[in-house]
Amino acid sequence: MNKHKLRALILMVGAIFMAFFMVNVTSQASTSRDQGVDWSKFQSNSGVFGYSTDKFVFSQAGGFYGGTNIPQTTYASQVASAQQAGKRVHTYLWDGVGGNMTNAKAMMAYYLPRVRTPKGSIVALDYEDGASNSVSANTDVILAQMKLIKDAGYTPMLYSGKAYLNAHVNTSLIVKAYGNCLWLAEYPDYLVRTKPNYNYFPSMDGVAIFQFTSMYKAGGLDGNVDLTGITKSGYTKASKAKAQANVKQAQAVKKATFKVVKYNQRGVFYPNQALAVRYTDSDKVRQVATYYNGESVIYNAVIIEHDYVWARYTRSNGLYGFIKLGVTNGHDYGKRVTGQLVSHTYYTVKSGDSWWSIAQRNDLSLTTLASQNGKTIYTTIYPGQRLVVR
Repeated sequence: MNKHKLRALILMVGAIFMAFFMVNVTSQASTSRDQGVDWSKFQSNSGVFGYSTDKFVFSQAGGFYGGTNIPQTTYASQVASAQQAGKRVHTYLWDGVGGNMTNAKAMMAYYLPRVRTPKGSIVALDYEDGASNSVSANTDVILAQMKLIKDAGYTPMLYSGKAYLNAHVNTSLIVKAYGNCLWLAEYPDYLVRTKPNYNYFPSMDGVAIFQFTSMYKAGGLDGNVDLTGITKSGYTKASKAKAQANVKQAQAVKKATFKVVKYNQRGVFYPNQALAVRYTDSDKVRQVATYYNGESVIYNAVIIEHDYVWARYTRSNGLYGFIKLGVTNGHDYGKRVTGQLVSHTYYTVKSGDSWWSIAQRNDLSLTTLASQNGKTIYTTIYPGQRLVVR
C-alpha cells in the first residue's frame, strides 16, 4: 500500500471515529444539554448563579477532611436559595476517605440524614484527593458509599478528573454497577467559557455530566452540562409521585402497627407483632404508634405524659427502658387521654453524686437504680440529668 493510500485510510478511520464519538455525545446531549453550576462555601450563603438559563445546582453539604467529617455551614441556605430560584438542586460531598471502609461508612452515616435535597436527587462523591495505593480498596469504598446513597433513596454519582480516576479507581466496575454515573471535569483553558467545547470532552464510558470550565463567568465559577438528563432525578412528575406514594405507604404502616396489650398486664412483645394500649380511663383510647425493631420485651406499665404514651419495658437482658408509642390525640388516634396511670419520682443529679450515693439516699440497690433508668452502674451520669428513683 503506497503512502498516499495509507494516509487516506488513516484519515478516513479517524474521521469515522470522531463522527462516532460526536454522535454518541450528541445523542446523550440531546437528552438534556441543560447547564448548571456547583457551589461550595466560596459561593456564599445564597450561592452564585451563572446565567438565567441555568437549570440545576449542586451544593456541597460538607465532606471528610483530615480524618473527620466537616459540614459546610452554607449548605442549607444554598439549597433554599436554589429552590427559591426554581433550580433543580442536588448535593455533593468531599470524599477524602481514600480506601478506608470504616471512615467511608461513618461519613455516609453522618451526611445522608443531613441531605436537604429531595429523595431521588443526586448525591455525588467528590473523589479527587487522598486515594490509597490500592485501586481495589478505593473502588470498593466508592461502591459501598454509592450503595448507601441509593439505599437512602438518592441517585449516586462520582465526581473527579479523568486522570485521577484512571490512576486510582476501577471505573468500569462503578459504571457496571450504576450506569452513566460519572461527573467529570476537563478544561481546555482558563478563559471565560459559557458553552462546552466537546473537543476536550473526557472520553470515558459512563459520563453523565461534563464540567467544562471553572471560568463559567468572570471571577470564576464551575460550569457543567448534563448529557443524559440525570439532573432531572428527583424532579420529574414520576419521581414526585413515587415520593408521595412512599410517604403514604410509610404513614399507612405507622397507623397499622401496634395492636393490643392491656395496661398493667404483663405480655411478651416480639418484633413484627403489633402493640397498642387499652387504658383504664373512661376514654377507652386505642393507641396506634410507630414500629420499633428490637428484641423481645415485657411491657409492664404505661405512662401518659405531655400527650405522649410511654411504655416501660423489661428487655431480655434484664435492663429497663422506656419507649415512646406516639401521640394520644388527633383524629387518627382517638380521643385525647387525660390523667397519669403510672407516676414516678425523679432525682436530678448534682455535682459529686454517684450511682452509689443516689442509691443509698433512696434506699435502692445500685443495679436496681441503674436498670430502672435503662443504664448500668458503669454508665457515666452528669449533673442536671434526671433519674427515676421510684
